[in-house]
Formats: sequence, structure tokens, C-alpha cells
Amino acid sequence: MATALHGPTDFDPEALASLLEHRLGPTNGTFHLSRIDGGQSNPSYFLDWAGRRLVLRKQPAGPILRGAHAIDREYRVLKALHPTSVPVPEPVLYHDEADAIGTPFYLMERVDGRVLTDTALSHMAPDKRRTIWMAVADAMAAMHSVRPEDVGLGDFGKPGNYFERQITRWDRQYRGSPSGPIAPIERLHGWLGAHLPPDDGTIALCHGDFRLGNMLFHPTEPRVVAILDWELSTLGHPLADLGFCCMPWHTAPDEYGGLLGYDLAAMHLPSEDAFVARYMATRPGSAPLLAFHKAFALYRFAVIFVGITDRAHAGTSNDPEAAKFAPLAERFALRALEIVDRGSHDA
Repeated sequence: MATALHGPTDFDPEALASLLEHRLGPTNGTFHLSRIDGGQSNPSYFLDWAGRRLVLRKQPAGPILRGAHAIDREYRVLKALHPTSVPVPEPVLYHDEADAIGTPFYLMERVDGRVLTDTALSHMAPDKRRTIWMAVADAMAAMHSVRPEDVGLGDFGKPGNYFERQITRWDRQYRGSPSGPIAPIERLHGWLGAHLPPDDGTIALCHGDFRLGNMLFHPTEPRVVAILDWELSTLGHPLADLGFCCMPWHTAPDEYGGLLGYDLAAMHLPSEDAFVARYMATRPGSAPLLAFHKAFALYRFAVIFVGITDRAHAGTSNDPEAAKFAPLAERFALRALEIVDRGSHDA
């Protein structure tokens, strides 16, 4: 079997090919595999098989924290949402054993589109920038409008006390890290625990990492054609996603590409208030976005940066430059404390 391989893999491509012949049928002479650069979570590959254009997503090699890199949950969400109006790639197959490539993996159809990681959209025409960000708000609102029980996700997470459980979960992940304690994260954790908003009973499918870089946009139109990277998804409160997506307005350009310090009006970028208002326009009755939700989002990402740093030190990161993110764990916690300390009002 002829195999075209571009970029390194941490598995034997021929072992993958042997399994896929049983699951998808013969290659008909087409088997191309290439690593997708970037990303900090689950390694991904473009896969051409018998004329089909696919994407393979797997867990990283080596030990992983309990509950992390949950590609089985990713695949379940894709199956649930694909028949709806929420834009997601079509799922193809899930393989739950590590026999072929060392970890479980799944395949999904490849969607053509643009990945826009620059939150300032600096390489885009100014008159398109606001429209792109409004499309992000619309896609998130559409996702949160799906009733989980209507798509078979009624048991995808525990009901109630979402933020309390999430804080406990991320604190457990933080304390399971071999890295030493980080004082701003410790302080932020204490503040969040003391300022939990009352549970209003709202439940939605939460993406968990809803940001510009985890979406594909139409090649020419300002609309989202696929929401990607569902490994942190669960049932929870929709304001967790909204607060997370608002992080760029509270972080600097050298802090994972934030918008803080830019003249937003001059750059034709929406303010945080305008972005939130667009989301709220299609979510009537939603509770307001609070400083708590923004601080929680920054806390969670700070802990994620701790994990990225740990994988870099262990040599198991999907990004060879992952070590450069080490300072961001503390800096994101400090940004959250700035929101807290200035008594940020509702967005």
C-alpha cells in the first residue's frame, strides 16, 4: 500500500491503514496523511482515504490527566449536533481502542474554510471585522439554543451547580500538576469560591473552549461553517462559554492574542458590550454576564496553560513551542484579578 506522509506522527501509519481498510473499505490507491500544525490539545491529521477528505483526531501520546482529552465526548457531540443547524463537521467513525495508533481516535469529514486565530483580524478588510465577530456570537447563541435532551445529550453532564463543580474540577487538575503553586491562581480560586452566583437552573450544551480559533469560517462569507475542538464540552451554564469568548477584551496581544490596548473603534472591531449584546439579542431572558463569569473563564484558561506547560516539559505536547506559554498561567490569573479588583460591572 502506498502511503504519502507529511510531518511526524507518534504512531505507525500502516497500522492505521490496516484498521481503516476493515472499517472504511479499500483505499483505491489513495492514502495520504499529514499533521495539522498548531493546537495544544488533541493531535489532528488530514487524512485522504479512497477519495474522501477526512480529519483524524486522537489523544496525545503519554500519560494524560483523568478526564482530559476526551475525544469520545467530542465524537458524541458531533453525532448529536450534525443533524441540527449548529455548524459541525460530519462524524465518520470512532475507534475506542489503542491497538492501532496507541490511543483512541475518531474521524470526521473535512470542512473547507478559514481558520482565523488573530482576534484583531488585522489581515482582513476593516469592514469585515465586526461582521466576523458577530458571526461568532450568532454561532454560540445557536449552540446554546439547542435543547440537550432533544439531541440525545440529556445525560451529557450533571445538572445544577455547574460553576461550583467546574471550580472543583479545575482546582483538582491544577493541584494534580507537578508544577509548583502559582499565587495569583490560588487567590483567584478563593475569590471564585466565595462569589458563586446563585444557580438559576439554566442548562445548555457548553463548548468549554469557545473562541475564534476553534471555528472554521466560510471561505468567502462572514459566517461560521464548523465549530471545532469539543473535548471540554459538557452540560452547563451558557454564560461560561460567553465569558470565555470575552477573554480577548481582557488580555493583551502578547497574552495569547488578546485585544486589550487596541483602539477597537478605529480598527472596526466590536466592543465587548456590542459582542455580548449581539449574543443576548437571540437569547431573551438570559441572566446578565457578570465579572464572575469572566474571571472564571480566565481562571480555567490559566489552569489549561499549566497543563500545556506540563506537557511541554514532559515532551508530549502537540506544539514544539508550547513551553513559551508557561508565563501565561500566572498572567491570565492576574488579568482575572484585575476584573475582580476593579469591581467590574455586568457586561
